[in-house]
Amino acid sequence: MTAPYRLHDSLGYRLSLTSRLQEKRLDEGLRALGLTRITWCVLLAVGNEGLTQPSDIAGFVGIDRTATSRALRQMEADGLISRCTGREDKRTTTVGLTDQGRAALARGTPMAEANNARMDAKLSDAERAELRRLLSKLTEGEDVSLTQL
Repeated sequence: MTAPYRLHDSLGYRLSLTSRLQEKRLDEGLRALGLTRITWCVLLAVGNEGLTQPSDIAGFVGIDRTATSRALRQMEADGLISRCTGREDKRTTTVGLTDQGRAALARGTPMAEANNARMDAKLSDAERAELRRLLSKLTEGEDVSLTQL
């Protein structure tokens, strides 16, 4: 006879619980700034990584093109980004941060860093490196694109 499945001993449960703890704090901090996780990730993609093409932004954030397009439309309406259509090829779009987008990125960065530091403080440098290595191993070869974050 096999042992019964123990939820609290399962890797999936532990990963989900840890992720939700960090996500909850991040979401609360972002909500206070009028942002969501997706808009925050897009701000990081454009402002910190220098990505300007929607497909590159989608790949960086890990969401599909439809979700990216929806987020970019909303962010443009909110004044966080600007989008310019290509002159020669009208199918191309270039994304940039507005002054309001740069300010939101500057306001959100200390909050996001503090959220990460809270978990990081519980681990040694070696444990953090090993955890990152193991998490990368678990996602290796998997389709990690999401429709939402």
